[in-house]
Amino acid sequence: MKRIALFPGSFDPFTNGHLDVVRRGAELFDQVIIAIGNNSSKQRYLPVEQMQLMIESVFQQEPNVSVRSYKGLTADFAREVGARFLLRGLRNTTDFEYENTIAQANRHVNPELETVFLITSPALAAISSTIIREIHRFGGNVDDFVPFHLPKEDEGQWSEVVG
Repeated sequence: MKRIALFPGSFDPFTNGHLDVVRRGAELFDQVIIAIGNNSSKQRYLPVEQMQLMIESVFQQEPNVSVRSYKGLTADFAREVGARFLLRGLRNTTDFEYENTIAQANRHVNPELETVFLITSPALAAISSTIIREIHRFGGNVDDFVPFHLPKEDEGQWSEVVG
């Protein structure tokens, strides 16, 4: 049986910390699906469709990594794509408290689903999408924190960067 892991998140934006977790997860599982979810409690900074294209470009040479977007419950989407594992990264104990609660809820919705936590590499532990968004929003360069170039407003459309 193929060991499929779902790596869910809003990825707004996808960071080098996320990249690290996916690449390490790809060594543990036959397939890793990066699942861009729609968090109903958050307003997106970057369009899902463009983020999906940008993430796909990063993994184009890695056939066991794919990217999908979804709406609804993560546990239901995992069932839909045949994933029995959720892959999550932990930067600190605060992340663990939050992720543990979510893991328990996902297991309640889908009892076949096991959450696997990877500790973030120390050099990447301070990176968060929230901080990157704020730096980018105010014109700062975030290229050291993401695996692709995020254009500033005056650099043109997202599709021009990805295409």
